[in-house]
Amino acid sequence: MNPEDVRGKHILIMGLGLHGGGAGAVEFFVRQGARVTVTDLRTRRELTPTLRALARLKGVRYVLGEHRAEDFLAADLIVKNPGVRRDSPHLKEALARGVPVTSDIAIFFALCPAQIVGVTGTRGKSTTTYLIWQILKTKFGSRVHYGGNIRRSVLGILPEIKKDDLVVLELSSFQLMDLTVEKKSPAVAVLTNIMRDHLNWHRGMREYTQAKSVVFRYQHARDVLFIPAGDDALRRLAAKAPGRVSEVRLPMSLQDAVDRNLGAHYRPAATLAVGVARHFGVAPAAIARTITAFKGLESRQHMIGTVRGVHFVDDTTATIPPATIAAIRRFRGRAGADHKLILIAGGQDKKLDFGAMIAEMKKSADAVVLLPGSATDRMMRELRSKKQELRIKKASSMKQAVHTAYRMARRGDYILLSPGATSFGLFLNEFDRGEQFARAVKALQRK
Repeated sequence: MNPEDVRGKHILIMGLGLHGGGAGAVEFFVRQGARVTVTDLRTRRELTPTLRALARLKGVRYVLGEHRAEDFLAADLIVKNPGVRRDSPHLKEALARGVPVTSDIAIFFALCPAQIVGVTGTRGKSTTTYLIWQILKTKFGSRVHYGGNIRRSVLGILPEIKKDDLVVLELSSFQLMDLTVEKKSPAVAVLTNIMRDHLNWHRGMREYTQAKSVVFRYQHARDVLFIPAGDDALRRLAAKAPGRVSEVRLPMSLQDAVDRNLGAHYRPAATLAVGVARHFGVAPAAIARTITAFKGLESRQHMIGTVRGVHFVDDTTATIPPATIAAIRRFRGRAGADHKLILIAGGQDKKLDFGAMIAEMKKSADAVVLLPGSATDRMMRELRSKKQELRIKKASSMKQAVHTAYRMARRGDYILLSPGATSFGLFLNEFDRGEQFARAVKALQRK
């Protein structure tokens, strides 16, 4: 079914979510004159922020807290959330009955008139996406758009895009799996790295890696894939790319600025942004100015405040152990030998290996406050299995975690939220986790 030819058709949006993608799909199909039903396992209360944003739209029907088979079988088209596997029982039944199933990213790739720069990887893809967008704007201005997994709906930005524009998209492994069905890849692909992640959703590391490789798998010979130089695993994977592969390095003149403003672990993000900018002919001086001025995105090792000399850092998007390891090392250096580093960590497990993270915690942190979850249970087992001097506390809420950490801190110490695990269970998502952290810090500031 042509997504633009849906007037009067029954469109089912499966998974409204809280990141904007579901809301963008609802608005898109309402504008097209479709009859829209939204179904989500979350309750109306859990989805309140998204429902408020859609309150102005008339005629949308919501089925919340459950999925009903009759809604799937009555649809003319199902638009699924990227986080829903295509082999979901409801979708399998609908497909068997001849109901087409698609996603917002597949619709976008089918309808977008402009060239797409697609960015993926396990770590650093949001920063890479944002940096590319910022640098390209210095040459192309408002003709450059960004969206995708960076919490900006692709269908929401679609009406703004013209043929001669550029679009920079952050693409998750879930979104890329949806593009497998369409056999689509962006003309300019960017791959930051591949580490273990989302193994509670993907059926093993092989499937996860294959999903990431979709960013270049369906490219044409004239297309290009950017990877950071020196990553042997990416080089081996990129050998299968049908287009040109460009291995890029960060100019020496920019390394100090990146290390100072973002941390050395963000060098690959800056490297790839520079490579893409050069590809589009951005002047070296404009590239250098943008890289040098960039201080990082919120929720990514972001200093959010100081309370009586104690520094608070929000790194809530660190949902895998390597991200937390990088944060611990960076802020261990900031704290120095005379001050403590207190880590707030833990959450739900994604079937990842916490061994290196536990070792770094023991080596470089002075104390850790653990939030509840299945990942926390595994961390505690590993900590207890070895002799260690790390001071460990447990908390049942973010407010309690912040207060517990603050009571252990003195002037000059750092309290770092860098969980190394996903947020679901105690929080709506990792951004809700970061917002609750920020609220708890502000409450301390008011006392």
